Amino acid sequence: MEIIISNDSDIPIYEQIKDQLKTKIISGELVSGELLPSIRSLAKDLRCSVITTKNAYEELVKEGYVKTIPSKGFYVSTVNKELAKEEQLNKIQDLLESAINIAKMNNFSQKVISDMLNILYEEDK
Repeated sequence: MEIIISNDSDIPIYEQIKDQLKTKIISGELVSGELLPSIRSLAKDLRCSVITTKNAYEELVKEGYVKTIPSKGFYVSTVNKELAKEEQLNKIQDLLESAINIAKMNNFSQKVISDMLNILYEEDK
């Protein structure tokens, strides 16, 4: 399983791990009932602390994406994908609202922001 962490990011490493696992679950790359790597194994693979991976898994458990079975490990939970996608859309909306507020405060036109969004969106393809 590929997880990429950046030490240069402002986002804490446990959150980077959590977000990438959540994305894999929502997209179906990780399926319900699938066993996740152990905390120790994932920490070793990512060259980070076991506390970091433990925090990521605990957050996923709290959010309902992962369940833990004592002495057996962490498993992908059955997730309502529509609800999960709605949650992600809400995050995108919040971020876009923040960006629009910044644009308006600096008198950037809607066209400039729209063009920027189109360019950034196409770059990831």
